[in-house]
Amino acid sequence: MSYTYDDQNIFAKILRGEIPNTTVLETEHSLAFRDLYPQAPTHVLVIPKGPYVCFDHFAQTASDAEIVDYIRAVGEVCKQEGVAEDGWRLISNAGHDGVQEVPHLHVHILAGRVLGRMLAKG
Repeated sequence: MSYTYDDQNIFAKILRGEIPNTTVLETEHSLAFRDLYPQAPTHVLVIPKGPYVCFDHFAQTASDAEIVDYIRAVGEVCKQEGVAEDGWRLISNAGHDGVQEVPHLHVHILAGRVLGRMLAKG
């Protein structure tokens, strides 16, 4: 699969400072911020600063430093938000069938209530 990065997507604009956000954590290679339309009491998005379309694109082409920074940023957000004790969910959508809405890798950290099953049988 080829990956074409659209540098006009909303997360690219956030990274360039063109769109404001409520930053939770910023590291050398990652940015975490509150979702504008939270689906749970805690809903934080974590994005890499590099131009990666989805998780597999990132895993295959990002530098070791970017990968370590990104994974550790997810862990740090969970620690800062205090979600480890009661549990949390990490979601990353990819491509058409995964219903990815923004073509920039992002994970959702959701917590603060029972989230129910991920998918219904069907």
